[in-house]
Amino acid sequence: MIRSELIQKIADENPHLVQRDVERIVNTVFEEIIDAMARGDRVELRGFGAFSVKRREARVGRNPRTGEAVQVEEKAVPFFKTGKLLRDRLNGQAE
Repeated sequence: MIRSELIQKIADENPHLVQRDVERIVNTVFEEIIDAMARGDRVELRGFGAFSVKRREARVGRNPRTGEAVQVEEKAVPFFKTGKLLRDRLNGQAE
């Protein structure tokens, strides 16, 4: 599912909301998650999962084509850990 499909589904299930407002709500939620992660905060959506940022230390890597050593800088990477409810649903153990 892509963002526009999510917006359309929410708008279809909530006819009292204008699609433009649904789009603004969805975009605001995503922006808040992004902003929180950019600050280094953890974002937890109960039953769904938790978004966090992990740091990867600087290291020496290898160029797979040439085999030469390449310096890889430290970087922050997004990390998602599924919640119990999501894991159970994916594994056919719906409540």
